[in-house]
Amino acid sequence: MTDDTLPPCPECASAFTYQVDALFTCPECGHEWAPGGESAEAGALGVIRDAVGNVLADGDTVTVIKDLKLKGSSQVVKVGTKVRGIRLVPGDHDIDCKLPGVGQIGLKSQFVKKVQD
Repeated sequence: MTDDTLPPCPECASAFTYQVDALFTCPECGHEWAPGGESAEAGALGVIRDAVGNVLADGDTVTVIKDLKLKGSSQVVKVGTKVRGIRLVPGDHDIDCKLPGVGQIGLKSQFVKKVQD
């Protein structure tokens, strides 16, 4: 592969990746991955379900089912708050989203319910 066709780093999106043997390496964050490994990482999340058992996907709209206090702040996310365009991520807080008036936060799927379009 030439430098023009190397994919960006899936961790930090750096364009300065290079290939060492069978692996791609990012010099900025040190992440190493196999070619075609991005889809395998997405599948590593498994199935993420909301509080009532509906399967969630990137881009879904959900509502909050419980008042949630935000750590490090006196703000509260109220019951019924609608969150559009969620993004599923690995980890304890498995949903990344933006809330109007709050900003970027992470939510746990056990505290949301999928809104049927």
